[in-house]
Amino acid sequence: MNTFSKIISVLILFGLLVSIRGFESDLFYDPLIQFFKTDHTTGTLPAFDTLKLLGSISLRYLANTFLSLIILWVLFRDRGIIKLSVMIYLIFFILLMIAYCLLLFYSEPAEYVPLFYVRRFLIQPLLLLILLPAFYFHKRKK
Repeated sequence: MNTFSKIISVLILFGLLVSIRGFESDLFYDPLIQFFKTDHTTGTLPAFDTLKLLGSISLRYLANTFLSLIILWVLFRDRGIIKLSVMIYLIFFILLMIAYCLLLFYSEPAEYVPLFYVRRFLIQPLLLLILLPAFYFHKRKK
């Protein structure tokens, strides 16, 4: 794949990641979106359907992961990088979902900041922003 094709492909894939964010309210069930846009330091969590919320968060993580893995593949074309990335995404998903569930059910009002950040890590493709430069510098070092 030539450089121009890579750039166009990566731009389209990043556009899809941005679209997930832009249409989050339409695509995913997450009553915490509005909660964290308001003064969440004094309020209590809104009512939510637990299974629907966890499923929606999981689906969003999966969509971001899938697009992120494709971006990594387009840029590096290395199965080792993809295998390592899948393992990293899987480990992070398990650990973050456990933390998210614990924080969701056991956080007291005014102590929702950790919940906000764990949720942010689950719903945004932040791992991609960490993995891209890491793999780039690793490749350059070889």
